[in-house]
Amino acid sequence: MAPDVNDFNPKDPEYLAALSHVRGLLEFIGENPDREGLQETPARVLAAMREHFVGYNEDPREHLLKTFEEVEGYDEVVLVSDIDVHSHCEHHLVPFVGKAHVAYIPRGRVVGLSKLARVVEGYAKRLQVQEKLTMQIANAINEVLEPNGVAVILQCQHFCMCHRGIHKPNAWTTTSKLTGAFLKNPSSRLELFQLIGMNKNGTD
Repeated sequence: MAPDVNDFNPKDPEYLAALSHVRGLLEFIGENPDREGLQETPARVLAAMREHFVGYNEDPREHLLKTFEEVEGYDEVVLVSDIDVHSHCEHHLVPFVGKAHVAYIPRGRVVGLSKLARVVEGYAKRLQVQEKLTMQIANAINEVLEPNGVAVILQCQHFCMCHRGIHKPNAWTTTSKLTGAFLKNPSSRLELFQLIGMNKNGTD
């Protein structure tokens, strides 16, 4: 269960130190942390960080442990597309957001569809780089379900590119990890890309 984002012990030395660090950052940028509008900001920042990084409190692979075998022998592509991704860049602590397309080809066992989204969420709610996030999602599914193939494609916008540095707000980054049949079989790969395109553009 995710912790209550406001459930801090106000006397905890680590919490008090973290409050002090946030105050220091406010002072560093030239602000006065004691002015009215900022007096509660350090506590709010810590609550927000606990929510943003709740993924450190779980093992996302556990979402995949409950599976189903009574699926009439289904052994074709299972795709959950356009899963919202909200994560934070570990280099600048700023958000990157986008979509994840997660697919696998079952080998006798399937998992509840929402569990794939929960795996994405569990790894995204940590400090990340998009490449590592892609690999973690794919590896978790591959290791737990042992399917005939896994495909994970992430398409994200990085605020560290959009709002600082090079300032390219229209730039998107795409990463992918393919295993098994998706990697070795061109027809499986083509089917995957067609299904993703169908979900984006409608079924016409």
